[in-house]
Amino acid sequence: MIIQILRVAFAFVGIIIGAGFASGQEVMQYFVSFGVDGIWGVIVSAVIMAVMALIILQLGSYFNAGEHGEVFRRVSHPVFSKILDIGVVVTLFSTGFVMFAGAGSNLNQQWGLPLWIGSVLMVFLVIAAGMLDVDKVTTVIGAITPFIIVFLTIASIYTLMKGDFSPVEQLDAAALAVGTTLPHWAVAAVNYVGFNLMVAVSMAVVIGGSMFNPRVAGRGGLVGGVILGFLIIISALTLFAAVEEVGQDDMPMLTIINNLSPVAGQVMAVVIYGMIFNTALGMFYALGRRLTAKNPERFRLVYVITVVVGFVLSFVGFKNLVGYVYPVLGYIGLLLIAVMMVAWVRGRVRIYNESDRRMRIADLLQIGHDGALSEAEQAVLRQEIQDSNLDEEQIKAAVKK
Repeated sequence: MIIQILRVAFAFVGIIIGAGFASGQEVMQYFVSFGVDGIWGVIVSAVIMAVMALIILQLGSYFNAGEHGEVFRRVSHPVFSKILDIGVVVTLFSTGFVMFAGAGSNLNQQWGLPLWIGSVLMVFLVIAAGMLDVDKVTTVIGAITPFIIVFLTIASIYTLMKGDFSPVEQLDAAALAVGTTLPHWAVAAVNYVGFNLMVAVSMAVVIGGSMFNPRVAGRGGLVGGVILGFLIIISALTLFAAVEEVGQDDMPMLTIINNLSPVAGQVMAVVIYGMIFNTALGMFYALGRRLTAKNPERFRLVYVITVVVGFVLSFVGFKNLVGYVYPVLGYIGLLLIAVMMVAWVRGRVRIYNESDRRMRIADLLQIGHDGALSEAEQAVLRQEIQDSNLDEEQIKAAVKK
C-alpha cells in the first residue's frame, strides 16, 4: 500500500511541477513579487493544495473515472460541469504549449541553443511517450519527480544557509520590482491553487480512476499535496533571498543552481527539462483522453495533432505566457475548488464506506483466485458487489490492474 501511495503522490507532484514551477518562474510571479507578504500566500496555497489533492484523487477513484468529464457530471450541476469541462480542456492545451515554450527557454538559458531546438525535441519526446498506456504514463511521470525534489531542496538549503543575502527591507524592495499581473497576495495564493488544480485535475482524475481503493488514492493525493506544499515554501524562501540576482531571469532557480555549482547547473537543466516533459505529457495525454472519450480508438491521431498545434503556438514567449495565461486560468479554477470540495464533503461518508467495501471485495476475489469460496463467502461477495457504486465488470477489471 505504501508503494501505491508514493507512486500516486510522486505522479501528482510530477504533473504540477513543470516548467513554471521547477524553473522558479511561477513562484516568482505568484509569491515573491509581493515581497514579504507573499510568504503568507505561500502558506495558504500549500494548505489548500494538500486538501484538494486528497479530494480530487479520491473522487477519481470512487467513480472509477477514465477522464475528468465523468467526475464533473456526477458531482455538479450540468451548467457548472460544462464550464469546468471547457475550462479544463483550455487549461490542458494552454499549459501544454507553455511547456514547449519552457523547454526552449531552458536549453537556451543554459547552453545558448536556439529556442526552437528545445521545443522540437520536447515535441518528439511527448509524442513517443503518449503512445503508452495510462499506468506506464503514470510511472514515467512519477519516476522523474524525486530528482527535482532533491535538487530544489539542496539549492534552497545552500542559499538559505549561506546567509550572505541583503537585509529583508532591501530584498522586499527588489521583490516588489519584479512585477506581477495579480492584484494582491491573497488573490495570488488562491489563484495559484486554482490554476494548478485546473492543470492537475484531468490527469489526477485519470490516475485516481486507475486506483481501486479510494482511501489509498486519497492518501496518495494528500502525501503529494504535502510534498508540493513543502517545495512551494522552500522555493519561495530561496527565490526571495536571491531575488536581487535572479528576479528578472526566465529560469531563476536554474540561475541559483548554476551559482551553486556549474556542474550542478548542467544536471539541473536536464532535470528541469524532465519536469517540463512530465507536465507536457500529462497535459496532452489527458487532453487526448478527454477529446476522444466517445471514440477512444482515435486517441493517438488526436493526441499527435494537439501536440503539433501546441508546438506552433508555443513561440509567444515563456515568461509572458506564465504572467498572463496562468492567472486567467486560475480564476476559472476557483469554481473547480468550490465544486469539488462541496462534492467531497457531501459524499465523504459514502466514499469511505465504499473504500472499506472494495477492500473486502478485493480480499474475497483473491481468496476465490487462490481457492474456492465457501457459500457464505460467495453470498457476501455478491452482496458487496451489489452494494458498490461500480458494476461487477468494472470491479473485476479494476482488481486485475
